[in-house]
Amino acid sequence: MEAQDYFAIQNLVYTYAALIDRGDFDAVGALFDHADVWFPGGTEPASKAGKNIRARWMKEWTRRYPETGNPRTRHVTTNLIIEPDGPDRARGQCYVIVFQSTPTFTLQPIIGGTYLDRFEKVDGKWRFSERREVMDLFGDLSNHLLRPFGPG
Repeated sequence: MEAQDYFAIQNLVYTYAALIDRGDFDAVGALFDHADVWFPGGTEPASKAGKNIRARWMKEWTRRYPETGNPRTRHVTTNLIIEPDGPDRARGQCYVIVFQSTPTFTLQPIIGGTYLDRFEKVDGKWRFSERREVMDLFGDLSNHLLRPFGPG
């Protein structure tokens, strides 16, 4: 892998955070069109449920505020590690802490964990091939989710 590959993969990871914080769930879904996505507590990838599952899941679960059209969050991704994983393949991991603030909810961290990603380069462009979300730090999600978080 060359430096431009690392930068392209880094931009994918950070683009996800920017899109989700803007509330552009369709664009987030498009980032994962070719990926298996494992949500916390899942026993198989959500991609088995069909194309654009990521966008549908986010619309179903994530509150967007009418005055902004977004979830009023900041997904802060840090400690990004990218490693080659064969020709035109890479894997990565990073920490994520999600902060939220609303007119009635003081700025605070609401969830934290790790993204475990796999990437592939197709036709000269890097894309996600897998994402596993491992969330293990929980705060008050009542202003973020439209229904309670958890398996089932």
